[in-house]
Amino acid sequence: MSLLLSVLDQSPISEGSTGGDALRNSIDLAQCAESVGYRRYWVAEHHATPMLASPSPEALIGPIAALTKSIRVGSGGVMLPHYSPLKVAETFSMLAGLFPGRIDLGIGRAAGTVPLTTFALQRDRRQPAPDDFPEQLAELRGYLEGTLPDQHPFARVAKLPGEPETPEIWLLGSSPQSAIWAGELGLPYVFADFINSEGAHIAELYRERFTRYSRLSEPKVMVATWALCAATLEEAERLSTSSRMALSLLRSSGKMIPVPTVETATRFLDEPDGALPIVRRRRMTLGTKAMVREGLETIARDYGAEELMIVTITHSHEARKQSYRLIAEAFALDAAS
Repeated sequence: MSLLLSVLDQSPISEGSTGGDALRNSIDLAQCAESVGYRRYWVAEHHATPMLASPSPEALIGPIAALTKSIRVGSGGVMLPHYSPLKVAETFSMLAGLFPGRIDLGIGRAAGTVPLTTFALQRDRRQPAPDDFPEQLAELRGYLEGTLPDQHPFARVAKLPGEPETPEIWLLGSSPQSAIWAGELGLPYVFADFINSEGAHIAELYRERFTRYSRLSEPKVMVATWALCAATLEEAERLSTSSRMALSLLRSSGKMIPVPTVETATRFLDEPDGALPIVRRRRMTLGTKAMVREGLETIARDYGAEELMIVTITHSHEARKQSYRLIAEAFALDAAS
């Protein structure tokens, strides 16, 4: 089975390190991913958390693209409800102009944070922001695709700096509604299996609702899923304790912490109240190269996906890099020259 593999980076902050360390690690990991043959490198958006260091993916895309040569770089994603569609269009037009043919714009509807932070992100705080995501998305596409009608009130300001280059737009989601929007708008779709691993029927819903569009004639599905590869199953399980502890605390108390060390996490999970089960709908694919390849190929078949985007969080940056290298070897990816 021939699969494209990509990376989704949440810029994790490990216990004992800083946000700056995490961001530099993201650049280093992107260079590693390119060297071993990954297709894309996307940066996530999360706000006001001690665990994840990238509230502004567009600020990280530029440095990553500048320090790589061929890998596509993008957002996974920009949480559009926080922003002006024109500002997002201008920013990603600039990036596309600087790095032709390499910029992706993954768009999401989720807040990526708690309600208080969502409110703090608003420019106008006199009332809650309207839930007008479909209108925002239509306006954004109008700018980037040059399709705003002449009578649109913003038609006169639709000149973008990076033209004729444009980013490739993807819609992100983990629910039926996102699949319906992506299908009816003729957009490529990324499903967040690492949030909801029961989404194969949602990917099928996207295909059923797909409407051909000039830029995309067939439905296109990518799945973002969690995986961790090591020399042995035991080592992969040991390294995964850091994520398991973080998820357990998040589930039980809503608390987010820097990614703990394996030693801290092992002690926590050995406590009677520490080993809370991972949320049923979350999936972790871990083990040796053969085990991880088999697991990832099964996910791709279930979704009918042409591409998988892999999320990995470990305390050790070197362990995370090695996991991506081993997965690349498992799939015999073509390394960049």
